[in-house]
Amino acid sequence: MTEFTSKQVQILKPDYTIYNILSDFNNFTPIVQDKIEEWTASEDSCSFKVNGFVIKLKMVDKEPYKTIKLTGDQLPFEFYFWIQLKSVAPEDTRMRLTIHAKMNMLMKAMIGKKLQDGLDKIADQIAFAFNNYGR
Repeated sequence: MTEFTSKQVQILKPDYTIYNILSDFNNFTPIVQDKIEEWTASEDSCSFKVNGFVIKLKMVDKEPYKTIKLTGDQLPFEFYFWIQLKSVAPEDTRMRLTIHAKMNMLMKAMIGKKLQDGLDKIADQIAFAFNNYGR
């Protein structure tokens, strides 16, 4: 497995607030239902279509206020996506994202940098959303 880890970002919210939102796919429905094709969700799984390809995700492990682990469901490749939270003060949580993906050296060379950049952008966007909305 190849590992890609995002930069650490600061979220000015308690860890339990972040965890309670990110650990339930239903919470994403109001945000993505008009932006993502064929979005469906339950607490622990979701499905959507990108470029004609159906993607299914499921949460496989949750440790309250610390870790959420996702994987693909019925996808042609194996990967795990982790959201890691660390409380450093009551209103200060640090978050890091990690992807573990099964890929050969050619695939890593072709998409590794894009995957790393994308992971950092997702971390920034999650932090921005929590830090700037719902105050």
